[in-house]
Amino acid sequence: MRASPSKLKTHGIPSAILLGFALVAAAIGHCGAADAPESTPQSAERAVAAPPPTAAPVTAPAVATGVDQLKIDLSSVDRRSPAFGRFRSWVDSAVSGSPGYAFSASDAALMALSGGGDKYCKLAIRMVEQEVSEAESAIASGGRPAIAGDSYLEVGPRIADLAMTLHACRPDIAPAQQQRWSALAEQAVWNVWNPARAQWGGRTHAWTGWSIDNPGNNYYFSFIEATMYWALVSGSPTWMEELRQRRLPPLKAYYADLPGGGSREGTGYGAAQMRLFGLYRLWKDSTGEDLAAANTHARDSIPYWVHATVPTLDRFAPIGDQARSSVPELFDYHRRLVLEARQLTTDADALALSSWWLRNISVPRMSQGFNSRYDLLAAGESNEAPKALVYYAEGAGHLFARSDWGKDAMWMSFVAGPYNESHAHQDQGGFTLFARDWLAVTENIWTHSGIQQGTPVHNVVRFERANADAQQCAAPRGDTVVHQCESTRSRSKVTVTPRPDGGVTALADLTPVYRDNPALQSWQRRIDFGGRKLLVRDDFRLGAGTRAIFQVNVPERPVVQGNEAVAGRLRIRVLEPANATLRVHAWSDDDPQEFRRGWRVDVAGGQDGYTVELSEK
Repeated sequence: MRASPSKLKTHGIPSAILLGFALVAAAIGHCGAADAPESTPQSAERAVAAPPPTAAPVTAPAVATGVDQLKIDLSSVDRRSPAFGRFRSWVDSAVSGSPGYAFSASDAALMALSGGGDKYCKLAIRMVEQEVSEAESAIASGGRPAIAGDSYLEVGPRIADLAMTLHACRPDIAPAQQQRWSALAEQAVWNVWNPARAQWGGRTHAWTGWSIDNPGNNYYFSFIEATMYWALVSGSPTWMEELRQRRLPPLKAYYADLPGGGSREGTGYGAAQMRLFGLYRLWKDSTGEDLAAANTHARDSIPYWVHATVPTLDRFAPIGDQARSSVPELFDYHRRLVLEARQLTTDADALALSSWWLRNISVPRMSQGFNSRYDLLAAGESNEAPKALVYYAEGAGHLFARSDWGKDAMWMSFVAGPYNESHAHQDQGGFTLFARDWLAVTENIWTHSGIQQGTPVHNVVRFERANADAQQCAAPRGDTVVHQCESTRSRSKVTVTPRPDGGVTALADLTPVYRDNPALQSWQRRIDFGGRKLLVRDDFRLGAGTRAIFQVNVPERPVVQGNEAVAGRLRIRVLEPANATLRVHAWSDDDPQEFRRGWRVDVAGGQDGYTVELSEK
């Protein structure tokens, strides 16, 4: 029996609108459009319960007046460099009436701060004024402004545009206009942190409060961005205190629990940490406080991304949702993330590692104009290749290994750790194998949506139960697949041991992520990687009526002969049990619009375990 695609966990979002969400994520670069539509019920662990609104809504505090504390450090920018020339051309095109895709007022304000002239301030002011005027019209008609849309996802960049323009161009903005802008910003930031009492124009507009208490979620970055920019440019003691006492301490504590770098959301939404590291830089330049120094996460994210990149240096480990692009190809966002991270460390090894990666990846400079400002950050000059072949990010639960640092190397990733973020997948125990191209990889990267989270699309053991109607986490009635459970208490236990031959052994207990489901008593997986081979050993104890299927998702059609299957250049040999049966499932048979290509080899017959070897043909 195979899992029906209608029961694979995405986000509970109909497949017809998944493309729209992916396009929004691509357009704004915030990686969050599929996160929490306000019409969707929220997880008790992520949403803040909103009490019934009071008869007289509590309004936001009066707009504070203080000294502008925002500082944009441009001392390291080389105005004669090709990177600066590209950025100036990008902004000049907008000034001349042809703004490029996703051009922002912040771009114009940054050019104004670079000594570019009045024309840049005029453009920035015009753009922000249009935003504020449209917001005022929406509020006057009893509605909410665009800045409140999609659970305030865009509040960060919108307030940053406003704040940057006030900072760069204040002498050109009339006091009454400044007051109107400030009133909008003050209300928006206040509404973020007071979801049950949020209001516009004296009317209650409560919202879910999605992830205002979760520093690991990409939405939180937007909320902090809005609060930080507004606190600094307004000089508000209230908002500065709010940041220092209530909002930044949880952020520091969360990332202190992520040694090794990366994100528990995975590599798709994890790219949003480019924004987090940019905020660290802004806060340090403006206040002198080094948030990155509170833990090793920012520094560790440099080797994380170096090792998460496949040997051909054009793709990365596809862990978690891939909403921007299903195929995990390196993009400007990944370049920016590493550029931002290297500005936050003085560690010589990390700086050298980041420089090598930035010089050699398939994105040697920003490909999109709206990202061109980040090429002004120093990339360094080192071109010395890394030496370590194994990297384990303990906090995220991601392991990477390769045979060498050549482009023909064999590379693997393995997931075993916490499963407690909405963009993470049911891939605990899952592996990926690459050598010149994907050999074994999650089917999710071949899907239209890029957010197929269910167990059947990953390289794990799929457990199927006899009682399909028994209640379990994240599953509709009639689903035979035993689900892994997203929970603050779901955490696989893993031991990673590098081997003298440059390989690695990992032993993982995946049982905790099934949260005591009686269909499965235990599951341990051991992987041994080395000599351009991956050996996978599974040991499990099944509940009554449960069966176990070892599965490998592949991009090439497999050919089965006895206990072996060959898919392109990948050879799969089932060593145990001797009586195992191998079958091939074509994903397009389920839904050709969603599953665009890919096959899965299903190995059945194991009563208490499997031993399978994967190698090149």
